[in-house]
Amino acid sequence: MPTKVTKEFTANLPKAELHLHIEGTLEPELKLKLAKRNHVDIGQTTIKEVQKTYEYDDLASFLAVYYPAMEVLQKEEDFYELAFEYLQRAAANNVRHVEIFFDPQAHTSRGVAFETVINGLYRAVVDARALNVDAALIMCFLRDFSKESARKTLLEALPYKDKFIGIGLDSDEHNNPPLKFARQFEDAAAEGLHLTAHCDIDQKDSIEHIRQALEIMGVERLDHGTNIVEDIDLVQFAAKNKIGLTSCPLSNGYVSPEMKGKEVLELLRQDVKVSIHSDDPAYFGGNIGDNYYAIAERYNLTKDQVVKLARNSFETSWISEEKKALYIQELEDYAAVN
Repeated sequence: MPTKVTKEFTANLPKAELHLHIEGTLEPELKLKLAKRNHVDIGQTTIKEVQKTYEYDDLASFLAVYYPAMEVLQKEEDFYELAFEYLQRAAANNVRHVEIFFDPQAHTSRGVAFETVINGLYRAVVDARALNVDAALIMCFLRDFSKESARKTLLEALPYKDKFIGIGLDSDEHNNPPLKFARQFEDAAAEGLHLTAHCDIDQKDSIEHIRQALEIMGVERLDHGTNIVEDIDLVQFAAKNKIGLTSCPLSNGYVSPEMKGKEVLELLRQDVKVSIHSDDPAYFGGNIGDNYYAIAERYNLTKDQVVKLARNSFETSWISEEKKALYIQELEDYAAVN
């Protein structure tokens, strides 16, 4: 009889985190600290009051809480502290490599300079080496902002191209198809940047949006994207082209009681490179190890299946083949003795 996967096993499992919004790691303690330091009235004065505001039941109600919370992020040091606190938690979860999403438009639109955001985050990425965590940044466009805003953001970002490795697409998907940003993705690819996009959990036109992202825009990964199982042709396309799919069980649980676990298992069966991540851990109640454990426990995953998910995370990361081989060997060594 196979050994049951334990919480300790998933916590210590060597893994890559590829779907993590740095703004979504803003824990109540840090939110209060930064509000006080920057003299921002957030309407809450205790941890309990902050936690009480973290209530939502769909994407729109989540974003209505998520974006106002960012008001406390004002200075380079704030962004550094936000990222470095997450990276310390990542190290405790044996995250060996992480690619961190950040949303510059959410900050520049309220008067914070782009350089303030990226310089603070990048300093944390560099300092994470002391934690034995290999980290990189992915700049996301907000889907509910205009394509002109995305164009300007890319132009503003390119002088800092040495500080991030790719672009992504996130925020409110409704009436905001990926194709709206095809030109910006094409321009980013021409600059040598990697491409990924959120595509979409149970949204209107999910399959059409997935098709746009894969077949027209040429993304290398799909974030969420588990609705792809509704179209076998796209599933086969993803498997053949080794497209990575990033799934986040605990945040998925807010839109689907089954956490999209059945879809993850189906993708594994179809040899699609699906992997597990934490999305916005401060808001959805668990870090990456907790997400692995949640799906393993709910669906009685074998150790081999959990290790395969972790292996997929390294294989679809944007690092060299040599680094991938080192991390995968570390993973296999861990699995062999645990």
